[in-house]
Amino acid sequence: MSKRFWRNTVIIIVLLPIAVIGVTNYVVNKATAGQLYTDVSAIPKNKVGLLLGTAKYQDKARNIINPYYQNRIDATVALYMAGKIDFIIVSGDNSTAFYNEPALMKEDLIARGIPARKIYMDNAGFRTLDSILRCRDIFGEDHITIISQKFHNQRALYIANHKQVTAVAFNAASGGSLWDEISREKLARVKMVFDLLFNTQARYYGERIEIK
Repeated sequence: MSKRFWRNTVIIIVLLPIAVIGVTNYVVNKATAGQLYTDVSAIPKNKVGLLLGTAKYQDKARNIINPYYQNRIDATVALYMAGKIDFIIVSGDNSTAFYNEPALMKEDLIARGIPARKIYMDNAGFRTLDSILRCRDIFGEDHITIISQKFHNQRALYIANHKQVTAVAFNAASGGSLWDEISREKLARVKMVFDLLFNTQARYYGERIEIK
């Protein structure tokens, strides 16, 4: 085969993933633009807020608080205190005895004045897709307020829109990492598209939990 053929093949191999990432990012941003809020007073009220988990600490010694985590806690407290949500599902990874995102989030929300009876733990929110599906199928909630940073909220909303969940999202303040907000998130969105195309399910389901 000619050098021209191989050159064109290499160009396609390089440019195709870039094009897929770019198109996916554009579609997600455009599709969810009207569902994002940054003003507590402007966001509509929902019974339940879905707080998406992340690691609390940035270091193994547990001395440095992850700003993404702290800002999500702050946003959730602000929504609850303003009467914009009545209950909170804290959804995150609880894969080992030494790592429990929901328990830490619940503990910190209680410390900020939110009653324990208003907080429900989803210990199997290993991925954003899992959190949305379990919110719908385990907790029976299909009208929700999602709480995370903007880049994460956009992906969560896009999933919700394709899983019969009516949602808005409140954007917590940024954590400041361009890697999380640009590079890593773009790849996560491409994976999300494949999950939706193949109807990927949550890793675990279980018995229904009524929020009341």
